[in-house]
Amino acid sequence: MTVLTVQCPTCKRKVRWEADSFFKPFCSERCRSVDMGAWASEGYKIGNATDADPNEIEQDIQSRDK
Repeated sequence: MTVLTVQCPTCKRKVRWEADSFFKPFCSERCRSVDMGAWASEGYKIGNATDADPNEIEQDIQSRDK
């Protein structure tokens, strides 16, 4: 049986994707904590909608509710 191997998002080490790989997709608690710290300090961001027209957003929401 072939085991899937992925790269740790933080340090890029290879991580075996198995049930007993406790920190997957990270290789360690340290790498997981570094990643969480980056999110907490806004080092990563998900798209910003500040440029969107509020009227268009409202129309989109209303059309989805129909």
